[in-house]
Amino acid sequence: MSLVAISDLHVRYAENRDIVEGLRPESDDDWLVVAGDVAENFDDVVWALGTLNDRFAKVIWTPGNHELWTPPNDPVQLRGEERYLHLAKTLRQLGVVTPEDPYPVWQGPGGPAVIAPLFVLYDYTFRPGGTYSKEGALAVAHEAGVVATDEYFLHPDPYPSRDAWCRERLAYTRSRLDRLDPALPTVLVNHFPLVREPTRVLHYPEFALWCGTEATADWHVRYRATAVVYGHLHIPRTIECDGVPHREVSLGYPREWRSRPFAPAGLCRILPEPDKQR
Repeated sequence: MSLVAISDLHVRYAENRDIVEGLRPESDDDWLVVAGDVAENFDDVVWALGTLNDRFAKVIWTPGNHELWTPPNDPVQLRGEERYLHLAKTLRQLGVVTPEDPYPVWQGPGGPAVIAPLFVLYDYTFRPGGTYSKEGALAVAHEAGVVATDEYFLHPDPYPSRDAWCRERLAYTRSRLDRLDPALPTVLVNHFPLVREPTRVLHYPEFALWCGTEATADWHVRYRATAVVYGHLHIPRTIECDGVPHREVSLGYPREWRSRPFAPAGLCRILPEPDKQR
């Protein structure tokens, strides 16, 4: 019985879709965490998570930025918060746990622990050198030719900006985490890293703007995390901050995992705690 995790499935690629088709639990009691970027089109997200939900005892999902896009070819043209809430409602009907649901408690090996799927977006505070305003940092990114597709497809409606939506999500999520039993440790799951450290190795450091918020930098300590699970960067690895493992569990694009000298990342065991090195 294990808690396992994966992210950045990007099932619009046939090779990745085949990998999802092949994912299986080792035990009928295994729980699966999916840390975002399943797909861009609404129906692909529902297909992938529905397929996995039929196989695992419990599936826990938090959205990535790609699920929040409104691509012009998607029959579901909802935008922003309305799109997110409609997706959460649809997945809940399948039995998938979303960030809008009560946080489940893992009672298996390595537990008990509250599994907390978070959705807190980013607010442009991961700035180059930490010295720019949001506007200045965006200008630097545009000059470097590094601009996330979110700027075109991830609409913040009804909020005036993505960082305003992030601030609302931070307040909402903090209020929920603050009410947890202080005797229980947590596994914090978010698509974006909760700390800035993982972005230090980005080939294009300007992209860090779209990778998280400094407001979550102490959450792994404040909320007693035994592990933090994230994706987004497509750099699968484990780092430690304050003794807490932060595990990126991304699959990534086929062009990325094909170029590596090892098999594409599959399911990563979170609990019971694996060896410190993947």
